[in-house]
Amino acid sequence: MTGCSRFMRNGKYPDICKPPDTGGAPFSMPAMTDAEIESEVLRRLGIGEPLIAEMAERATQSGATLERELLASGAVSEPAYYAGLAHLLSLSYLDKIPEGRLPDTAALDSQLTRPMMVRLQRPRKSALTALAPEARRLPQTMALLARNPGLRADMVVVSATTLRAAVWEAGRMRRVRDTITGLFERQPHLSARVVFWGRQGFYAGLGVSTVIAGLLLAPRPSIDVIHVVLTLLYFLTFLIKCCAIRHCREPAASIPPLPPLRDLPVYTVMVALYREEQVAAQLVTALRRLRWPTSRLDIKLVCEADDHATILALKSFDLPPHFEIVEVPPMAPRTKPKALTYALTAARGNYLAVYDAEDRPHPDQLREAYGKFRQAPDDIACLQAPLIIANARQSWLSALFSLEYSALFRALLPMLARSRMPLPLGGTSNHFRTDVLRAAGGWDPFNVTEDADLGMRLYRLGYRSDVLLRQTLEDAPTTARVWMNQRTRWFKGWLQTWLVMMRAPAELRREMGTSAFAMFNLLIGGMLISSLAHPFILLFIFVTIWALMQAPGEGLSIATQILFAMDFTNILGSYAAVLGVGSAAMIRHEKKLIGWRWLALPAYWMMVSAAAWRAVFELRSNPFLWRKTPHEPARCANAADSPAKAGQAATASTVMASKK
Repeated sequence: MTGCSRFMRNGKYPDICKPPDTGGAPFSMPAMTDAEIESEVLRRLGIGEPLIAEMAERATQSGATLERELLASGAVSEPAYYAGLAHLLSLSYLDKIPEGRLPDTAALDSQLTRPMMVRLQRPRKSALTALAPEARRLPQTMALLARNPGLRADMVVVSATTLRAAVWEAGRMRRVRDTITGLFERQPHLSARVVFWGRQGFYAGLGVSTVIAGLLLAPRPSIDVIHVVLTLLYFLTFLIKCCAIRHCREPAASIPPLPPLRDLPVYTVMVALYREEQVAAQLVTALRRLRWPTSRLDIKLVCEADDHATILALKSFDLPPHFEIVEVPPMAPRTKPKALTYALTAARGNYLAVYDAEDRPHPDQLREAYGKFRQAPDDIACLQAPLIIANARQSWLSALFSLEYSALFRALLPMLARSRMPLPLGGTSNHFRTDVLRAAGGWDPFNVTEDADLGMRLYRLGYRSDVLLRQTLEDAPTTARVWMNQRTRWFKGWLQTWLVMMRAPAELRREMGTSAFAMFNLLIGGMLISSLAHPFILLFIFVTIWALMQAPGEGLSIATQILFAMDFTNILGSYAAVLGVGSAAMIRHEKKLIGWRWLALPAYWMMVSAAAWRAVFELRSNPFLWRKTPHEPARCANAADSPAKAGQAATASTVMASKK
């Protein structure tokens, strides 16, 4: 058969390349089911009965087609399979579509989710139809060609992967432009492309000018007013942490039963990578462990097209058929949300999960998410899995980072979900209903903390988020420089999110409700202000203590004493709350990894404040700069001593079973 020599394995032809000489004979059995047609096609291709029976059993369990199961299994190479179909149809097989032959249209994008057929231009000739035939539709195609044999001259067979690659290439520039401008053009009030929108710039300038004028004309009263406002906001954010501690003391949640591995929908998994060649092997290994039928899994590794090192590293692993490398054309802004939104067009799954390059998700996380989606009301659009820091022992920064993540993902977010409040999503291990995600506009390519922005946008559009129990393991930054760059980006994105949401405060309150509106401002605005104000609150405490040492207590005004007491409560209470809520959600092993390093919390918070101030200035000078966090492969010695123990810590602490 023409072309089979290209698909030799270990010097031998695969069975698919030796079909019996049936040519294009029509199918003789009337009223055959799709499964029977697929079985007959595979027999004509020379596939043995044992393999057909095995694939049929898999198809019955997963709900996929027999053909899909065969290709996903890797038992037959995709090029050889489609070359065999070309032989049955008596058509030529094309292993690559020449560049420039496929004209681009918006309708072409449908071929990314279900590649079937495209029309190719030819110089001085009629258009050529490139067909990626499906086995169950082969009888109709054979009948069409039998009635119109002249069609064979203008028709060729290509593999689904070849067709999809040509579609990606043909529409790459249109698609990336639509990705960048889409949200801004359709819903400009939801886009962070303009930093200060409408009257925001005027009011921001007026506010800063008023503060400066007050400090110059009446410094003491102005400082007192600012102090009171900051203290009250700080105190409210402290109360939220206290509520999270209370949540940790509620009865333990039970891990829900997993749906069976049959009749599962297609699930898309997307990972945005940039300069991640060092962790490529770890990522592929982690994604291979996901317990989901490979025939129903659509994994997209989204890379910048000019990141040749990462792309070469991924291609070196001989990725199975359900993996696809998506190359994003280089165009500003160079951000993770732009890459994810670019690939969203081709997502085949009813549900979609997002991971980071260094993630090691629990193998059953997708099944838990699907089970919860299936039982949840339709307004649940997103599920957030808990992120567990596996390298807490590596440095004092990673230890306190682990404490932060424990408080956020295993206490605060579950509390907010239970209270039906908006969730500031984490940047990874988010699971979405794909249709809702598309309707919401995907991720904002101009927001550098796209997760929090999307969580708030979904809420204002009438959707809610909930949490999962099965964890994802991550590694925290271990050096001050890497930590500072990452935290600066987070603060800048949170500030972008707050500015976008507060463009029309009255309208936002109507959309979200008064309670959710207040919670949003405390979660995002309060967190930003408390981080910025932290050194000034400390300064006031030290000044007041110095004044107390110089004069008797009755020499201070009642207002000053009250503010001092509140500031002291805010500072020490916030430290205690972070330590309390973070450790309450941990098991004993995790607490041992933290050890004495919790004593560095005051220094850690000063670094948080420095990152917040850096973000404020960077928002003006370089609002869309994405400060890349470099990643390295996890070391088992630091990954909570072992992957098994880390997973045990994550799941056990997530359901709060460790508090018994």
